[in-house]
Amino acid sequence: MKVEVEVISKEIIKPSSPTPDHLRTYHLSFLDQISPPVHNPLVIFYSSEPDTKFNIVDISNQLKKSLSDVLTLFYPLAGRAHGNLFIDCNDEGIPYLETRVNCQLSHVIQNPIPSELNKFIPFQVHEVADLSLGVQLNIFDCGGIALGACVSHKIADALSLFMFIKSWAAISRQEDEHIVCPQFVSATLFPPRNISGFNPRTGITKQNVVTKRFIFDASKIEALKAKYSIDNYSQSLESYQKPPSRVEALSAFIWSRVVASTQVKSEPAPERLYAIVHAVNLRTRIDPPLPEHSFGNLYRIAMTIPSLQTGEECYGLVRQVRDQVRQIDKHYVSKLQQGSEHLDFIKQSSENCFKGEMVTLSFTSLCRFPLYEADFGWGKPTWVGSPPLTFNNLVVFMDAKSGGGIEAYINMKEEDLAKLEGDNEFLACVSPHGFK
Repeated sequence: MKVEVEVISKEIIKPSSPTPDHLRTYHLSFLDQISPPVHNPLVIFYSSEPDTKFNIVDISNQLKKSLSDVLTLFYPLAGRAHGNLFIDCNDEGIPYLETRVNCQLSHVIQNPIPSELNKFIPFQVHEVADLSLGVQLNIFDCGGIALGACVSHKIADALSLFMFIKSWAAISRQEDEHIVCPQFVSATLFPPRNISGFNPRTGITKQNVVTKRFIFDASKIEALKAKYSIDNYSQSLESYQKPPSRVEALSAFIWSRVVASTQVKSEPAPERLYAIVHAVNLRTRIDPPLPEHSFGNLYRIAMTIPSLQTGEECYGLVRQVRDQVRQIDKHYVSKLQQGSEHLDFIKQSSENCFKGEMVTLSFTSLCRFPLYEADFGWGKPTWVGSPPLTFNNLVVFMDAKSGGGIEAYINMKEEDLAKLEGDNEFLACVSPHGFK
């Protein structure tokens, strides 16, 4: 059955209190400026009780009132962007849509198709506009609902979006003690710069890229953690004694299978580099550390170029990745604040990828984020999903709701993803009900 979504209303929600004049201009930071001009999307599904349906009128009014209140705290989201420089915090508001969905909620979440999730968000992730945020309330035939949100990556990273939703939900529940007030320090720590010669759109593509969702059960991940435990020769080093995390083990495994399934065997190895890239939260790596509710794009990437010798590339990969992540410390942040050296690095990396000299597989982990804590007063989510992002060779990790498993959204060219799905070692680790 094809999922059809009909928009039944659309309005603009404005902050409940005007933004003070001295806060009218919100400057983008250097890290905001170099972030891609796309939106970060999220869809949160809520099932009603079997013997009762949600009161949609009450929920709609409650959402709009609390959204208006939370926009007062997160005031830049209700403004309008001016190029790659600043947000005019003019309180013009955000689009709020309500829709009717012609199916049962269970039809969507039992076998989620990532591309179908695009129907539950207010605009597509690649639609670049001056809007920083949009919200859509989707109402299913069964009475269940899905709340879709898109936030501009030019102003916020994924953790910033979750902090916004956390505060919005707390206001909706009228639990003031759980409201998280954002800290806007990004442009102070990373002042904006002239980024001429760098194209933030590098890597964005809609052509021939598909997204599939794969589930890895906790037992399979534990087996991978054991398989990729740190080499014996490094056990004497205290920093290496910690076993691989779930994300470290799973990203090592996926990277190895992507390389194995897509690498051209006749290709001379020195001509092409295969890199693994991890997004790293800077909040805990700044001196002094920032609270998690610090708002903006406060992340950078750690790039590892492992050896492909003997086909056993994963057995040292965790150690190599940790070496690179460890280098993102207070000294790295200090250089990053100066801007120019880092900008030269990412320009060169982008040029290498464009020439085909480097093939990167990027990982973004939303694990340990409060995905399933978004209770607006009608219960916690039934499932949380991510619509596809417009990047090739990108893997997004999200916690499964229970059991310690991980859902991996893999964005790749169609032919490469088909090769990965034909890899027996990869499929042996995927849950039998775990890909769509």
